[in-house]
Amino acid sequence: MTFFNHLIDLSLEAAPYLLFGLIIAGLIKAWLPESWVKRQLSGSGSKPIVKAALLGAPMPLCSCSVIPVALGIRRSGASKGSTVSFLVSTPETGVDSISLTYAMMGPFMAIVRPVAAIATALTAGLWVNASDSENSQQKPAAASIDEVTTSCCSKSAPAKPATSSCCSSKQPAATTTSSCCDSKSNDKAAKESSVITGIQFAFGKLYQDIAWWLLAGLVIAAAVQTFVPTEWLASWGSGWIAKFIMLVIGIPMYICASASTPIAAGLMLAGVSPGTVLVFLLAGPATNMSTIAVLRNELGQNIMIKYIVSVMAMALLSGVALDLLIDQHHIEIANGHQHSDWMPLWLSVSSLIILIAAAFKPIRDWAFDLLNSPSGAH
Repeated sequence: MTFFNHLIDLSLEAAPYLLFGLIIAGLIKAWLPESWVKRQLSGSGSKPIVKAALLGAPMPLCSCSVIPVALGIRRSGASKGSTVSFLVSTPETGVDSISLTYAMMGPFMAIVRPVAAIATALTAGLWVNASDSENSQQKPAAASIDEVTTSCCSKSAPAKPATSSCCSSKQPAATTTSSCCDSKSNDKAAKESSVITGIQFAFGKLYQDIAWWLLAGLVIAAAVQTFVPTEWLASWGSGWIAKFIMLVIGIPMYICASASTPIAAGLMLAGVSPGTVLVFLLAGPATNMSTIAVLRNELGQNIMIKYIVSVMAMALLSGVALDLLIDQHHIEIANGHQHSDWMPLWLSVSSLIILIAAAFKPIRDWAFDLLNSPSGAH
């Protein structure tokens, strides 16, 4: 019974924050289009690398779902450095995993985790960019100067004489047709539609990708709390050997940032140091055999090696630095039990019920149909 009690307790602690994280992830999907992200990350230099790290950190993409997005960014004109930066920061953290980290490991770890992920992404991206011979030649995909673009919202005049544009500063005097850029009448409907699409993504594709892995993580965390002696883990849980073990476990494993969180929380509760746990949180989601294989095929073996070395080195350095910071400044790391007592039981239970229901496709499809119906959308 102790195992099931731990499993229920961990699930109730995580549920409200995971639900909140999924909603925010849906809004990010709705308001941060992939096409806009591609435009921001195109080009060479260090600026796109910084943007890639900052934009990737909150995005709700796991280890494998980030790959096609990163490839699309690369083929839209992004440098190898910004592609690598995005590939590191995006799976290592996200709004859903940050909210789970706060729930299960406390506010301090919820801050440290994304900061370390962004630092790792910047290190990997800048290293690749500094040694990339292609960097100076990489140019974003753009229309030829001789082409007359068809965008009705072009800010610059075409190189060749063109017919009147609907966004031209000089409209024909006799024209009375409405502009194709006048979207005020449809703006509200478009926003509502994008939000619904984002929520469907969050509770559909995203949640489908992480739900069963998250359950596995909760089961492992409960098992660690129940069956592994606290004294045994605490005896080796803060040294270099423990951190290397976390690297060896995390690098080949396919585990998303959200699913790794309950495992890390269970290890911390059992006596493993926060720095050692951070190594696992950084190395696990960022590296797996699928990502490594795609990196080698798309960017080359040299870039793949730099990617792996950067993640390993920064994970170890971040873990050591965190343990030193905690020891020297006597920082208290709150676990989920210490800071979630204020959460109403009804909210935790109802959140858990919603998440369990959303894991089943028939219930999920019924809810989406209701959301898309005229009465449900307004």
